[in-house]
Amino acid sequence: MKNYSVNLKLQGAEFPALRSTALKFLALSVAVPAAALSLSVSAQEASEIEEVVITGVRGKPRTVQDSPVPVDVFSSDDLENVEFTDMNDIVRTLVPTYNLSREPISDGASFIRPATLRGLPTDKTLVLVNGKRRHRAALVRIGGSGVQGPDLATIPAAAIGGLEILRDGAAALYGSDAIAGVMNFQLKNNDSGGSLFVTTGEYYEGDGSNTTIGGNIGFSLGDGGFLSVSGEHYTADATYRGNQYCGSWFCLDPNGAAYNSFIENGRPDRIAYATDPAFIAATANASLEGDMVQPWGNPNAERTSIFFNAGMPLSETVDFYAFGNYTESESDGSFFYRHPYNGTIEELREPDGSIYFPLEMYPGGFTPRFYGEVEDISLVAGLTSTEEGALGWDVSVRTGESSIDYTLANTINPSMGPDSPKSFKPGTLTNTETQFQIDLSYELSDTLTILGGVSYLDEEYDIGEGEPDSYRVGPYAAADPWGFCDGDAPTAAGQAVIDAGSTLNCADSSDPVYRAVGVGSNGFPGYSPAFSDVYTRDSFAAYVEVNTDIGEALFVQGAVRYEDYSDFGSETIFKIAGNYSISDSMSLRASYNTGFRAPTPGQQGTTNVSTRLPNGFPVAVGLFPASGTVAQTLGATDLKPETSSGFSVGVTGSVGSADFTIDYYTIDVDDYFNAVSTRDVSSDPTAGDAYANFLALDAAGVAGANTIGGVNWFTNAYDVGVSGVDAVVTLPIDSGLGTTDITLTYGYNKFEFNSSPAGFLNAEAQHDIVNFDPNTRFILQANHRMDKIGFNLRGSYWGEGSNRLSSSDDSPIQTFGSVFMTDLSLAYYGESYTITAGGMNIFDEYPDKDSISDYCCGRVYPSASGISWQGGRWYIKAEYVF
Repeated sequence: MKNYSVNLKLQGAEFPALRSTALKFLALSVAVPAAALSLSVSAQEASEIEEVVITGVRGKPRTVQDSPVPVDVFSSDDLENVEFTDMNDIVRTLVPTYNLSREPISDGASFIRPATLRGLPTDKTLVLVNGKRRHRAALVRIGGSGVQGPDLATIPAAAIGGLEILRDGAAALYGSDAIAGVMNFQLKNNDSGGSLFVTTGEYYEGDGSNTTIGGNIGFSLGDGGFLSVSGEHYTADATYRGNQYCGSWFCLDPNGAAYNSFIENGRPDRIAYATDPAFIAATANASLEGDMVQPWGNPNAERTSIFFNAGMPLSETVDFYAFGNYTESESDGSFFYRHPYNGTIEELREPDGSIYFPLEMYPGGFTPRFYGEVEDISLVAGLTSTEEGALGWDVSVRTGESSIDYTLANTINPSMGPDSPKSFKPGTLTNTETQFQIDLSYELSDTLTILGGVSYLDEEYDIGEGEPDSYRVGPYAAADPWGFCDGDAPTAAGQAVIDAGSTLNCADSSDPVYRAVGVGSNGFPGYSPAFSDVYTRDSFAAYVEVNTDIGEALFVQGAVRYEDYSDFGSETIFKIAGNYSISDSMSLRASYNTGFRAPTPGQQGTTNVSTRLPNGFPVAVGLFPASGTVAQTLGATDLKPETSSGFSVGVTGSVGSADFTIDYYTIDVDDYFNAVSTRDVSSDPTAGDAYANFLALDAAGVAGANTIGGVNWFTNAYDVGVSGVDAVVTLPIDSGLGTTDITLTYGYNKFEFNSSPAGFLNAEAQHDIVNFDPNTRFILQANHRMDKIGFNLRGSYWGEGSNRLSSSDDSPIQTFGSVFMTDLSLAYYGESYTITAGGMNIFDEYPDKDSISDYCCGRVYPSASGISWQGGRWYIKAEYVF
């Protein structure tokens, strides 16, 4: 059986076989927030198209047109026919308001990429697999929204039989996190047959070559049971899209924009190195990847994913089911280049009075390389009733664990001086969840169904201690560690080394004896015992849902949910929605809902000190738990839950052979969870607030406080809102040259502050949060099939965005122009195989380069953008079905 997709009002309607063939692959574009219906059709058997069950309404099956809320549904063909690196890229290709960025030099976010849906972080979108909650990834993003959600990259496309995306608040139905919507991945359930595919490709620049091998196979179990096993193995090489390192503080590129400023105004000691031929030659080895000291691009990556889905009847009325996965991946990324006299590579006085300089270890400076090994495991098992009758039930238990094991190489612990190793294990992050759930349904009549259920969820977040050298406070963390000086005069120990020939000069404040350097593995200090802990909580929930038809034209849904958290108390939320059929070809729908999301244990406990760019140049920035002593000393307050209210109204219909859905939505989130803008830290007594922050860190016992340049924490201090329009139009065309499906999907989303964030976000952050990501995106797609030949042509448009340089009143603002990228593929369909060749972004389009000098260190493209900045890419794919 082959799968096709359509977005039509279907009430047992029949269509010619040719038209059903013309509808192939439609759902590939029906991913904008607008409802699309995915149906299975036998190409050989004539023409009957059936309704499908969709996420968002339990009980009696409904079509998309009948649904009171917008839902997109995609078949396995829809997903597998998008060229991808992981499931994140597939969803981004299909859903205009799903925004995903590739973030190099972003700690763990280089390995587990954060995303947004409808302008809200994905920890406000609930992810389900086979209708059961998917566990969160171990990563908490250290900046911005601090997102911690499930990692879609652990879900291989080969395992998915269908994807349903509910674009409406559904916390009352499915629980906390479903503020922006719900994604439900349905696993394949075949009991025989299977497929095998190989895809390989490369970017036009000649880098980033990647290969994916995947497949699925089904087995029968006993009488009526099945076991479906799917797997993928993916490898990719790094890409390079930056220039040589150049800033006004240090520049290695004589043609760089900041070179003249560096030569004219830079520090003489740094200029001496940057213009020394021997040093320049040595910089070719400063990075472990490429000959530029600062790589910008996609990381090296390798991932293996295995999923299974099984079911078996235990009796005539009870079925057993189980599914789960094991995924392991390895990836890497660079941190910022360390040049001479940058606070890390500094001259230090050794115990014998001689001078040690880290260039002895790294003659051209060094760029720390960060490695992450991600392991993801899940298992779900349950029993469900199959007896036809009024009462239905489902009992299940699930457990899931995600962990990241970090390694940092090509770096030092500066405070250890010459005794520092070059590689470190800074620690492990682990997120674990276990949930017990009971769901009940009772059909009172053909028009009224009551549902309800209870669940218990236990969560744990473990910050595992790193190896001692990764957080060790070495002797050089403080000035004059050997007691050589007493004021301007040498001590007896100091005089002894002077007598032995040392150049020690206690009267010179710039003498290396007074230099203090950072603590821990430079770039990402390890988790010390003081900041290693296990954060736990449990929660209980109960819900009731009622679905009823009132007459032949009106369907109404209502739900109430009670949740009680051990760390954040209880909340009652609700939802009401309805669909009214104006005619056989048009319906109106609307919904109103409230929601609730408690900050995760990981978001409550995450601690991190890493190199970031709060003021445009690299400094060590510390993130500390909001409820901890350090952050509260600086002004933080305890976290609290986010609450939300959402409203949507839409129309669905058909005009001739064209189908359309249009939905308007608005979501308000109170006590929005986000990191405050970085506060400057300085040990200079004349630095005002920055010095006060240093004193607070020092008083709180933060090791190496004198080497930290910034600090921040998470907060719930202001309210936000998003609103927008989602629309889709589909048009099948049948001609003598074959069949063509044309699909236009459109998404407009606007983010705004509902209360003032002043005091928590600076002017730069306020501007960029609202304006950096484009408000508008649309996807125009044509799928054509003629006998054994098919092609897909897809155009993706991103509107304008803007970026502010700084928080100063006269700060320049760069407007990034709109971007249109084109994808094209050509396929040949054999009896049991398919060969596809194509290109993504075939015209090699890029977003605008930085024009206001906001991006330092060789970065030229807005790397945090959801618009790809890797350029064009070609690929070929071969698939065999058996």
